[in-house]
Amino acid sequence: MADGPTLPTGVPREQFEFEVRPNTDQSFENALARARAGDRLTVADAIELLTTGSDRRGIDPERLEAVVTAADHRREDVVGDSVTFVANLNNNVTTACDTGCLFCNYRDSAHTFETGYDGENRGYTRSPAQSRSLVLEAVRRGISEVTTVSGLHPALALDDEHREILAAESSHSYRPPAAYRTDPGTYTGQLRAVSVDGLHVHSMTPEEADHARRGTDWDFETVYRRLGEAGLDSVPGTAAEILIEEVREVICPGKIDTQGWLDAMAGAAAAGLPMTATMLYGHVENEAHRARHLARIRELQDRTGAITEFVPLSFVHHDTPLARRGLVSGGATRAEDRLVVAVSRLFLDNIEHVQASWVKHGDDLAKTLLAGGADDLSGTLLAESITSRAGGDHGEFRSVAALVDLIDDLDRVPVERSTDYERRHRIDPKRERPGPVLGPLADGTPLLAPGETVPEP
Repeated sequence: MADGPTLPTGVPREQFEFEVRPNTDQSFENALARARAGDRLTVADAIELLTTGSDRRGIDPERLEAVVTAADHRREDVVGDSVTFVANLNNNVTTACDTGCLFCNYRDSAHTFETGYDGENRGYTRSPAQSRSLVLEAVRRGISEVTTVSGLHPALALDDEHREILAAESSHSYRPPAAYRTDPGTYTGQLRAVSVDGLHVHSMTPEEADHARRGTDWDFETVYRRLGEAGLDSVPGTAAEILIEEVREVICPGKIDTQGWLDAMAGAAAAGLPMTATMLYGHVENEAHRARHLARIRELQDRTGAITEFVPLSFVHHDTPLARRGLVSGGATRAEDRLVVAVSRLFLDNIEHVQASWVKHGDDLAKTLLAGGADDLSGTLLAESITSRAGGDHGEFRSVAALVDLIDDLDRVPVERSTDYERRHRIDPKRERPGPVLGPLADGTPLLAPGETVPEP
């Protein structure tokens, strides 16, 4: 079945008159030859591969398959036949946030959490004690990682010292915890709360780290060292979106800028923390923006060597402000998803692992992406909410058994991994019980019984 054109007629993405355009002096044939040879690709090469030729409109099906095949061969050369996943829980502390990113439907205006507000509020904030309760239950079930990515609650500060600084200045979008129905604590307090039983804590995006130093002259390395002392083990490189300012001015003008994101990631690496890197694509950007984003990720990895995995995130548009304002009418096509994953594998020659996120793509497309350059399936998640709030309909949890079956269908080798890929457990679907084994309390028992959900704290 044909994957269809890059953009159906009339998609508003074409209406943006960006300075950066997907045109090159390179040819698709030369770019593909360089990719097959294992040469380090240029931005022009990446544009040609992402467009299947910048001299034509739409995606050429035969050229698409050639790019995907080259990426799958590269995947096999780099990581072999293993497909990995992690047994984890997403603990999103709060939905309170006033950043106003137009691609996000996860946030709720912070004033709706205030003690005097009597209107409707769909959101939540978890105290450190509530986060700990949720995580303790998940650890008992066998997870090895907790991931925390949250809104920028005005009362959240790095630690007690930071809170005193913010309170004294009475600015920097800070309000004291007493102004809200639930005290979110501090970032270090939340980290200590979920650092239980040797669990790996994957948290504090560059955006959150920037929030955790507002009103001070602290650099990112200092912030991340304090977070590490409180229990942080690795950093999710989200909030990257597209690392080109003309795109960020449209989709997230109030967010950390490109250089700030890169500085934060470099600071995390200097503090000794491994990290992932991401790209949110399929909204208003074009293929040249994607190629330049990949180049910035590769340059960062050349400098730090700290990135364990690249995670392409396909934009889920349905319930987002971008869609409501008519700035987008859809996300990436299936062909674009395949090309982004394939070119990520070919371009990022210094990052071993490329993820196919089942929560963004669904199981069927995730399997297709695993046959086109990807080698990781994300995790069990248990309670994912960011994508589901944006209109994603692929669920909030996958059992280990379901992930293993998906991988086995591809005749690939299912491997449970730790967050940093340092520990791995190769699974024999014919002999082993369908549950995690790498968590501090894991014994192979399934995380959830059929129809069961993780109890709320």
